[in-house]
Amino acid sequence: MTDERNWAENLTYSARRLVRPRTSDELRDAVSGTGQIRVLGSRHCFNDIADTTGTLISLADMPREIEVAGDTVRISGGVRYGDVAPELEKSGRALSNLASLPHISVAGAIATGTHGSGDRLGSLATAVRSVTLLTTSGEDKTISRGDDEFGGVPVHLGALGVVTSLVLDTEPTYRVAQYAYDGPRWEAILADYDAVTSLGDSVSIFTTWDDAERADQLWVKTRAEDVDERIVAGLGARPADGPRHPIRGVDAAACNPQQGLVGPWFERLPHFRMDFTPSVGAELQSEFLVDRAHAPAAIDAVRQHAGRIAPLLHVCEIRSVAADDLWLSPSNGRDSVALHFTWHRDEARVREVLAVLEGALEQFDARPHWGKVFTRSGREVAAQYPRFDEFRELRAKMDPSGRLANAYMRRLGV
Repeated sequence: MTDERNWAENLTYSARRLVRPRTSDELRDAVSGTGQIRVLGSRHCFNDIADTTGTLISLADMPREIEVAGDTVRISGGVRYGDVAPELEKSGRALSNLASLPHISVAGAIATGTHGSGDRLGSLATAVRSVTLLTTSGEDKTISRGDDEFGGVPVHLGALGVVTSLVLDTEPTYRVAQYAYDGPRWEAILADYDAVTSLGDSVSIFTTWDDAERADQLWVKTRAEDVDERIVAGLGARPADGPRHPIRGVDAAACNPQQGLVGPWFERLPHFRMDFTPSVGAELQSEFLVDRAHAPAAIDAVRQHAGRIAPLLHVCEIRSVAADDLWLSPSNGRDSVALHFTWHRDEARVREVLAVLEGALEQFDARPHWGKVFTRSGREVAAQYPRFDEFRELRAKMDPSGRLANAYMRRLGV
């Protein structure tokens, strides 16, 4: 067995070996054969979605190809957002959305339904125009937007093949200003949640749940020149008197500039700078997405368990995601609000609290993020997706020998 671990080091992979191909031929050799395989991205998953008892394949040493053409960019499978964004900027192009971390691989983030934030912004997978996969049978297969099976491909959980390239939509480059505010009142947030998220293109509420009256921070990222200060005043929030980190007491040097300083889209939409280690490292993460219509009630349901949550929590982030039609996207069919929890790395106690938290959110049909820690059974989660049976059929077609199957996929019934 290898001694390879995920980014947070809460999981040691079960694989017998890890291979790092450097060429297309070496990748094809790694995929050929009869044993179980899975592809390892930037390891920013907190469960066993990428694990296998066979061979892990990392694309980190493959050539990093980035080709901007018209309103798209084609990238190879191992590219990170922090790699592609500056190249797009040089060509006067941009992505419409980014996640909190530029350090993560594009293919891995898309495969797990990872997202940024914004009332009008879908998950990162909604930018995908086409995906090229190397299947376990050795076939190169490209599936594009408009194809019958496309809805099942961008968010694929690593179950369809090795992503060798992606084509993403781009738009003209733009600039963003980021503002941070302290202490918005929960009463005002829940009274008009839509007004809060309308403050900018991307809005995040951060809380440790240890104050019954106020959240910790409100971050607003906007393409506009300023923020509607009347709404901010109505929330009882105060402009931050200096740079802020999402986690209270942590040095903000790792964060992108705030305080209204305008900069390129890729240096404002992510919370963290590419040249710093993100977040705190020794952590676990969970996330649950609910229908936006239920957001105030769901947030209030979490507040009822603040006393149990707060002692285990670094921070909770609340933000919005637009609906899409991708089969396994947690925002499939509904505008959503994501409740994200960054926990201390005490998995046994976190799982105990998660059982309570998931119970409180069950009435809102909360869908867990595929790459984070949750306790609901795989079959229960699969049942939340109306087109999961179609995905199961697609998986069987793309990987008939089941070489990409692992314990995680078996729990889902795939």
